[in-house]
Amino acid sequence: MPARVRFAGFGARFAVAAGLMLPVLPVEASAQVQGQIQSQTQGQAQGQSPAAVPVQAPAQAVLAGGKLEAKYEASLAGIAVGKGQWAIDINEDQYSATASGGTAGLLKAFAGGSGSGQSTGRVVAGALVPSNYQAVTTSAKKSETIKMLITPGYVKEFSIEPEPPLDPEKIPITDAHRRNVIDPMTGSLMRVAGTGELLTPDSCRTGASIFDGRMRYDLKLDYKRMESVKAEKGYRGPAIVCAVYFTPIAGYVPDRAAIKYLAAQRNIEVTLVPIAGTRVLVPYRMVVPTPLGVAMLEATEFVTTPAPAKAVAKTN
Repeated sequence: MPARVRFAGFGARFAVAAGLMLPVLPVEASAQVQGQIQSQTQGQAQGQSPAAVPVQAPAQAVLAGGKLEAKYEASLAGIAVGKGQWAIDINEDQYSATASGGTAGLLKAFAGGSGSGQSTGRVVAGALVPSNYQAVTTSAKKSETIKMLITPGYVKEFSIEPEPPLDPEKIPITDAHRRNVIDPMTGSLMRVAGTGELLTPDSCRTGASIFDGRMRYDLKLDYKRMESVKAEKGYRGPAIVCAVYFTPIAGYVPDRAAIKYLAAQRNIEVTLVPIAGTRVLVPYRMVVPTPLGVAMLEATEFVTTPAPAKAVAKTN
């Protein structure tokens, strides 16, 4: 196959996947970013003894959520191949993430493609619990829609339209593969537990079990370094760079060269920054080595704003 055709085909797939903010593997102020928004009030009863009247302790700010409006560009071997946008809204009890993207530049002349996706769910004790996921991809040859209905920890229903033909060489998806998993878009929203600093080495030492409606795989992260990033519009500040390791589980053909290549990679990186008003980190940049050169997804605009903090008073 001519190199130009291989480049165009892979570039189109990468551009659409990156624009959707799916893992490319078959995937303003610093104080705000760190979630250090505090509002303190103090009341004291006058003319009565402290023993007779409860004293209201200083109110503590509660992280009420935040929003992200971001735009990304995808490149392969230094050549622009796609653009995408991502909108995330996280509040006290629910969240949504919506993305769209497609090929751009000269690549459109060889292999045009586009995609859109959405994940919605609940926020339970600070954790993101998905309930619905949908992804639509379109190329010159076909259009495909993946849908999943998710109960906590279990993919209750999933479908691919049109239904793909059965491949006897593919490791089948069993009921066990649908348990204790999340969708790929929720998987790209990394919540940091606790109340301490967000950008620490321990924030990278985590992982996720992903099912995307077609393939079941694991992603493991580990700490690499700290950086400073600066978008053309929006976020400027610290970022944490994590190594990403991909392990396929089911829903794939073991002898497929692309899967073997990704599973063997030790130089995949994701650069994470926080959504203001939350303890959630999201990708600012992602780098994936490929046989055709380095594939990169990077934010050009990253505007994140916190929701108003709510004061909760404590009584003694």
